[in-house]
Order: sequence, then structure tokens, then C-alpha cells
Amino acid sequence: MLGIHDLALFVVSGLLLNMMPGPDSLLIMLRSCAQGWRAGSVAALGIGTGTMVHVLAAALGLSALLSASAELFAVIKLTGALYLVYLGISLLRQRPNIAVTGEAPVTLPRLSYGRIYRQGLLTNVLNPKVALFFLAFVPQFIDPAAPQKALAFIVLGCIFNINGMIWCHLLAFSTAFASRKLRLPTRVGTWLNRLMGGLFVGLGIKLAAE
Repeated sequence: MLGIHDLALFVVSGLLLNMMPGPDSLLIMLRSCAQGWRAGSVAALGIGTGTMVHVLAAALGLSALLSASAELFAVIKLTGALYLVYLGISLLRQRPNIAVTGEAPVTLPRLSYGRIYRQGLLTNVLNPKVALFFLAFVPQFIDPAAPQKALAFIVLGCIFNINGMIWCHLLAFSTAFASRKLRLPTRVGTWLNRLMGGLFVGLGIKLAAE
């Protein structure tokens, strides 16, 4: 159908790739731990929207332009790196609100769902490696002689995104459940925020340096 082949292999490969840790997973875990599974789910939806932006851009040929233009790639890469560093510094400077749950207080830095959604969207959209990933990975499962290559690309991109959303929501639920059971003290929660912030800064620097 539409020149798509080895669909089962594509689904399995996509699931494994979605499970690899990165800025998206880190953001979902952070928001789920801080505000519960709903916040993690909203972050996941923002990430899914960003994925569809990359899928449509690749299907329309914009990602090919990005891969051919070193200057454009560098601009988007540095923008994405700066945004990750900004997220990390925001976490490092965050003053937690204290709420008592069970025996021990926990840190609950709260953001609006709209802001969480935008964080997920921008974290994904501003990562040019995601665009190049789709450009390199998806065409391997489309017959070169297929009459509707763009449509086949979009179909495979949607399948990949659905798989990703399943994994992201499982990650949100499991992280929120674990954070409720652990009942971390304020000091531990504060250091976790700092750890997450440091990881975001490190990812941003790594992206800029590559």
C-alpha cells in the first residue's frame, strides 16, 4: 500500500528509537514528577505536535533543504541548543513551592499547561537532528517507484508518532506514579531539579558542539 514495505520492522524500529533517552523524555519525566501525569501528558502532546511538524516538513522537502544548507542547519541547531540551555538554567534557578504530602514535603514547581505544551513543542521542533532523522530513516521503508512518496512518508510519520505518543504517555504515568510513591523530601527534590537542569544545559552544549 502506497509503496510502503517492511511495516512491522518500521514499527519495531520506531518503538526502540522512541525509547532512547533524550531531551523529550527528560522533559516528560520532569513535568510528570513535578505536576503529575497530566502535565507529563501535555508535554508529550507538545512533543508529538513537534514531531508532526518535522514529518510534514520532510514530506514537503524542507528537511532536504535543511540538510543541504550548512548555514541554515547551524542557525536552527544553535537556536535549539540555546533553548535547552535556557530550560536548564530556569530549573537551576527555580525556587520550589513546598507542599506537604504524607510524611515528607516535596517540591512542586508548577507551570501552566499551555507553557508545558510550548516547552514540549519547542524542544522537539528546534532540534534539527529530528528533521534529519526523518529524512534518513523513513525513506528506507518506501519503494523508490512509489507513485505517492509524500503521502507514504506522512503515513509512516503518523505511525511513528503514534508509537511515540504511546511510549511518552507510559513514561508520564510511570514517572508520576513513582514520584507519588517515593515521597521525596524537599532537599532531594531540589537536587533532582538541579540535576535535571544540569542535564538540559549539558544536552544544549552537546547539541551546539556537534
